[in-house]
Amino acid sequence: MYKSIIRPVLFSFDPEKIHYFTFSLIRNLSKFPGMKPVFKALYVVEDKRLERELFGLKFKNPVGLAAGFDKNAVLYNELANFGFGFIEIGTVTPKAQAGNPKKRLFRLKDDKGIINRMGFNNEGLEAAITQLKKNKGQLIIGGNIGKNTQTLPEDYTKDYLACFNALHPYVDYFVLNVSCPNVGSHAKLNDKDYLLELISAVQKANKTFRKQKPILLKIAPDLNHVQLDEIIELIAETSLDGVIASNTSVDRSGLKTSDARLKAIGNGGLSGQPIKEKSTKVIKYLADNSHKAFPIIGVGGIHSAADALEKIEAGADLVQVYTGFIYEGPSLIKQINKALLK
Repeated sequence: MYKSIIRPVLFSFDPEKIHYFTFSLIRNLSKFPGMKPVFKALYVVEDKRLERELFGLKFKNPVGLAAGFDKNAVLYNELANFGFGFIEIGTVTPKAQAGNPKKRLFRLKDDKGIINRMGFNNEGLEAAITQLKKNKGQLIIGGNIGKNTQTLPEDYTKDYLACFNALHPYVDYFVLNVSCPNVGSHAKLNDKDYLLELISAVQKANKTFRKQKPILLKIAPDLNHVQLDEIIELIAETSLDGVIASNTSVDRSGLKTSDARLKAIGNGGLSGQPIKEKSTKVIKYLADNSHKAFPIIGVGGIHSAADALEKIEAGADLVQVYTGFIYEGPSLIKQINKALLK
């Protein structure tokens, strides 16, 4: 029903406008008496065999929602009824920011992909905390954090620390987003020396809290083997808790979408089916060459249960969906969890 009726209607409208419309629809539907058990009956698979324990946290199943969908932590309680084992909010920056100029979100229907250059649009740290105080404790919440676009390079770490310290009581784990291609001064965030500085500063802040939270690094799918080796060395050197592989891609090779259409769209990060293989190769390289020394959350092009299993077989401990959730609908989470049980 979703792919035959609902998706064609949704896809006939502007992607960003329909995103917010869908948010309102889910929130309003969830307010009706009896809708929560209906959603759960349709989408939730509950089975102890799906539970995963990683970096001190127990996930009730290994399928999560990637950052970027619920940027401002306004819908995670309602989304919990769609069968997710965890939800990552953000990317959150210290100050609210509008992001890049519109139009900035584009569907590649022939490729089952999305290009976005949102630019960390979000309502800021305080707004996120206000929403996170409403947490009903239904599932694990991750906090994906970044810097404001206008922040000077010498103050990048301050931005990450501001988010980390303020969000610490309200999320279960953290993700340092250093690999989004849609923010200014991107190069420094991928420099190994700077990453050492950033991770060390965040880990030092973490130790000031009675209960420390896991810290993960989100990396790009476009890294070569030398750069991936540096990531493995970095994780070993800093004892970081894990990696999310991967973010969106700037590579446009092999797409069905015409060159003219791609030129008209312009810059942005590519997600969905076109980056499936690239993301899986990154996961496998990290797992094999580190001898599975750290947990990996696999994300990128998961549009079916088979895609999720492929990521797990490559070395992912957990998986996340985003573009697949939009293209395939909420039944995707149930399909993946049922396949895992088989």
